[in-house]
Amino acid sequence: MKFIPGKYKIRDESMKPFIDSEEIWSYLKQEAPSRERVREVIARSLDKKRLSLEETAVLLNTSDPEMIEEIKAGAKALKEKVYGNRIVLFAPMYIGNHCSNNCRYCGFRASNREAIRKTLNREEIITNVEALEENGQKRLILVYGEHKNYSPEYIAETVKTVYEVKKGKGEIRRVNINAAPLDIEGYKTVKEAGIGTYQVFQETYHPKAYKWYHPSGKKADYDYRLVSLDRAMEAGIDDVGIGALFGLYDWRFEVMGLVRHTNHLEACYNVGPHTISFPRLQNASAYDIDPKYTVSDEEFIRLVAVLRLAVPYTGMILTAREPKHIREKVLEFGVSQIDAGTKIEIGAYSDKKPPNLQDLNREQFRINDERSLNDVIDELLEKNMLPSFCTACYRLGRTGEHFMEFSVPGFIKRYCTPNAILTLAEYLVDYAGEETARKGWQVIEQNKKQIEGFRNMDELDRRIERIKEGERDIYF
Repeated sequence: MKFIPGKYKIRDESMKPFIDSEEIWSYLKQEAPSRERVREVIARSLDKKRLSLEETAVLLNTSDPEMIEEIKAGAKALKEKVYGNRIVLFAPMYIGNHCSNNCRYCGFRASNREAIRKTLNREEIITNVEALEENGQKRLILVYGEHKNYSPEYIAETVKTVYEVKKGKGEIRRVNINAAPLDIEGYKTVKEAGIGTYQVFQETYHPKAYKWYHPSGKKADYDYRLVSLDRAMEAGIDDVGIGALFGLYDWRFEVMGLVRHTNHLEACYNVGPHTISFPRLQNASAYDIDPKYTVSDEEFIRLVAVLRLAVPYTGMILTAREPKHIREKVLEFGVSQIDAGTKIEIGAYSDKKPPNLQDLNREQFRINDERSLNDVIDELLEKNMLPSFCTACYRLGRTGEHFMEFSVPGFIKRYCTPNAILTLAEYLVDYAGEETARKGWQVIEQNKKQIEGFRNMDELDRRIERIKEGERDIYF
């Protein structure tokens, strides 16, 4: 029986699987769209409308070089319209690499006998957070292997520990989580600790591919993982992050899976994911995959642009898996958050020694951008981008549906740019070298002139002066 797009579409019901592989492929196998149709879809996105699966497939199915360039140009224009030139900065901190799963692409896999297992104790967590604060970090994502040792209670305790650490003028104001899917009660436990975003990546949205890559462990259950963030929503966590590991299956299918996941959460909970991540597969200890689905640089840049157009209001995270030249390129086309000063060896932030082979066997994968936080900030400023450590929306309750109320009409830019300016001012006063500080104050003055719809410029100037006088953590 011939498959008709949409005919067998799975209904969006909370806590129930929602991916229909046949439907996704039915859209991806359509004939190449006309130029007029591609431009219609780009125009819809530039009107800040979330795209359907069919519309996303239009952008993925075109092979016309001119249209691909128009897709990139559209993504660049949309990013400027929604986010301006600000880039949110964070750092990942790996708490432990014990794992009960056997993912073929991951250095943490249970069968990897070369891996050196390590979990930071409380004192080690504190010294690593202090080292991060001494460099100016304000936002962390804590990463845990998927293991019974990392229970909801343990995760909650480590989050509380991180928030307690104050070094000089430093502090961590937002702690996001990347850990195993939890049950509803588990999510409630970590929510009470004051977490920010809870990330669970599906890795690949294709069920058969997923089964091959995850032969054992709790992660082998595709459906349990797929609806993991439904359980988070049911538990009251309205700030969640989704992601796919590009290189495990056809990259176009994964883009469609991410869009379908976004649409599912919006249909069931009136709010989509706060962030989407799209890490590209990198080498790891005991690496075991078929290179058939390797994603080229050009394909990677294109998928970022398509995702930006498909989900105009969702934050997009680019990690240090990518080398500097790729990171700089895709910043133009939709990325709104990047990590900087990244070290993924367990305990590496407080370790002054250079890494050795044993350190590498504590890594989940290899990183390709080892620039310091200050180097990244300095180079962002060179490009007139606005580095931001802002955490105001989360702390003022502008998350979930409340965030959508602000962001969908475009009002969020009026909050984010002033708050980004204030957090950059803190960094310039407390941590930046003379040359970086000079560039930073120039960028602040330029951005003050460009804020649209902001009526509190005098108050912004007063708050900047308060920061220069020593006051901290000021925001709108």
